[in-house]
Amino acid sequence: MTRSFALADPASLADLEVFLGRAQRVEDGSVRLIGGGGVLAVYVAVLYPVGLLDETPTVLGLRTFALSSREGFDVVVPVRSLLDRVTRARELAESSGQTVEVGLPMEVHTVTWAAISPPRGGWHRVPPMATELLARVARDGIAEVGAAVPDAVGESIVRRVRGEVWGRETPGFEHVPTGAAFAAESLGFLGDDEVVVYETGPWTRLTTVRGHVLVKRRAWTLSR
Repeated sequence: MTRSFALADPASLADLEVFLGRAQRVEDGSVRLIGGGGVLAVYVAVLYPVGLLDETPTVLGLRTFALSSREGFDVVVPVRSLLDRVTRARELAESSGQTVEVGLPMEVHTVTWAAISPPRGGWHRVPPMATELLARVARDGIAEVGAAVPDAVGESIVRRVRGEVWGRETPGFEHVPTGAAFAAESLGFLGDDEVVVYETGPWTRLTTVRGHVLVKRRAWTLSR
């Protein structure tokens, strides 16, 4: 299996660097890289349940980039280590004006969310969402979490509060948890364009020109 990849140009490396930096600030964990057919799909976890009783929704961020080769790979690596390597590759590419390979860090095999793969096809379009709605929901939720969680509390309490706040329904869109708005805002996906929404099975996808937010709906919402 390949141990490195190369993007099309330094601008793409800079774009990936920004995306990974934002993802690290949200969840300093791991990132899933799927390469094939000349495309690199980069998945990051914004929210996900830990344990059977955790009702936190699964919310993933996705960006795609053009690869300079068509070799396939599917790996999960630490986001911090990958970000460091992308930064070095971007600096070298900008100084040399040439394509630079990014070496893959050692893989991580204990990441539960990475085993959840959104479907690649079968999506159908549903009514869109307003950028202003998502931005407002994200801001309100961030303020609520910040007010409810003191600086010195245990991880379990933080996860419970985050699960309660980001697991609520978005007003007017009962299948979309407010955590999707948090992901779209935190990862820099919201802009002036409309947020296009797609569904397939238990999955919902929010798409803008800047990236995608993927949400796996919980079982109790599927009959609505």
